[in-house]
Amino acid sequence: MAQEEENRRMPAGMAGLTTYTDVNPNKIKLKPEYVVGIVAALVLAELVLYMSVVPI
Repeated sequence: MAQEEENRRMPAGMAGLTTYTDVNPNKIKLKPEYVVGIVAALVLAELVLYMSVVPI
């Protein structure tokens, strides 16, 4: 009996790791394209403001 318990193995796919694919703690979901667009708009707005306040 003890020999059987020693030879018993977990399936290689699980290996004791548990994943919860249905649980998502993030409340805000944004596409990466939106994030890049928002950052680009902020940089552009900052450049416009900088150029209008500090003329060269």
